[in-house]
Amino acid sequence: MTEAIYPQVRIVSARFLRPDTVEELLNRLVQIGGILRMSLTGQNLPATVPYGPARGKPNPHPDRKVIRVGDQDVQLQVQVGNVILELEDESYIPAVEEAVEEVFASKDFSCTVQRGRFMKTQPTISDYAKYGPDADKEILGLVDPRKKEGPIIIQGNK
Repeated sequence: MTEAIYPQVRIVSARFLRPDTVEELLNRLVQIGGILRMSLTGQNLPATVPYGPARGKPNPHPDRKVIRVGDQDVQLQVQVGNVILELEDESYIPAVEEAVEEVFASKDFSCTVQRGRFMKTQPTISDYAKYGPDADKEILGLVDPRKKEGPIIIQGNK
């Protein structure tokens, strides 16, 4: 039995994105549909200061906000630099490129859409250690072994 290989795209911006830009971009992408998995990558925004003289105190970073994606509230835990998408098929890629172009048309910096393989398709050691041998195939490669919570799942239209 052969495994289906789904197309993947990575949206790379020249700068870290502000929460309002991330919210606008994700809402445009959710409207398109056809997204199987999505990963937001960037600099971590911890809730408390992890080290230094202020260790353990609240981290009042302005980009650690709750954004609304579709009909769900999502707590941003990273300063988003890249958005990685796994799509149902290649017919969705032009719509993704168009959505990115619309969102970034009024911004002062560039953003590119790259095609390739950016997510793991086989279980990693971290996946096995965190979830065991019967890990859900939809979260493979999306696991941060240091994180206490699981991934945030946004339900689609199906």
